[in-house]
Amino acid sequence: MTADSVLGLGFDERGRIVAAGAQAYIDQWNASLAAAVAVLGEPGFPAALEQALRHLVAFEMMNGFAYAPGGKAFDLDNDRIVGDRTTIVDHYLAGAYILDPFYDAVRNSQHQGVLIMRRLAPDRFTETEYYRRHYQATGIVDEIGFVLKLRHADAVLSLSRIGTVTAFSRRDITRLESAAPVVRALAERHWHGRFTPPDEDAKAAAAISHPLLSKRELEIVTLILKGHSTYSIAATLGLSPNTVKVHRRQAYAKLTISSQAELFHLFLSRN
Repeated sequence: MTADSVLGLGFDERGRIVAAGAQAYIDQWNASLAAAVAVLGEPGFPAALEQALRHLVAFEMMNGFAYAPGGKAFDLDNDRIVGDRTTIVDHYLAGAYILDPFYDAVRNSQHQGVLIMRRLAPDRFTETEYYRRHYQATGIVDEIGFVLKLRHADAVLSLSRIGTVTAFSRRDITRLESAAPVVRALAERHWHGRFTPPDEDAKAAAAISHPLLSKRELEIVTLILKGHSTYSIAATLGLSPNTVKVHRRQAYAKLTISSQAELFHLFLSRN
């Protein structure tokens, strides 16, 4: 037995001393990644990739959605949902996706690699009805996504923490960002030719609309539903906070409502 083994040390590829545990997770990741590569293009690939990623960070669920050029959301990988599928998948695809920060990031091409929910979410996101109905109701406490560029759509493959667990740590995020190039390359290769939006031309994207509201009022109520504060809306639209407040009052008066919860119910209660 060497002194290094007694101390629990090993060496990395540059000959630097590292803890044996740190080397172990890399070995497990490499072996599991090889197993995923072996089934690339086959039905077992998503589960194999999920298993490999668990050697990098802990999470409770991996799932994915695709977004066609017209804005409609589709099921990409939701065969192993943890928890309430009706909320996580069915209600989301029915229209709630238009309030998802990941959806906005992909549609606006803001990020092309890894999406981190708590960095993307608007300043009042946790106060929204969407957050209450989607995240609180399902117990999702944090989410990180890999952006995939497919032939017919852009997609996000997400890892979620669920239940009485902590959010992803800085170390977790660093590991996933480091692994992102290979994860995205493999996932894009797997789904590139396998995903085709069904009857895309016949399926319109969900939208916030109302005949009584002006274009500016629709912009503001949409941002309210997504979780933007008055000041965030003002910065986004290039308006003064007072102007935003005036438009909000006018929109609420036209709709005969007085709260964001009523606003959500009016536009997305069935989602």
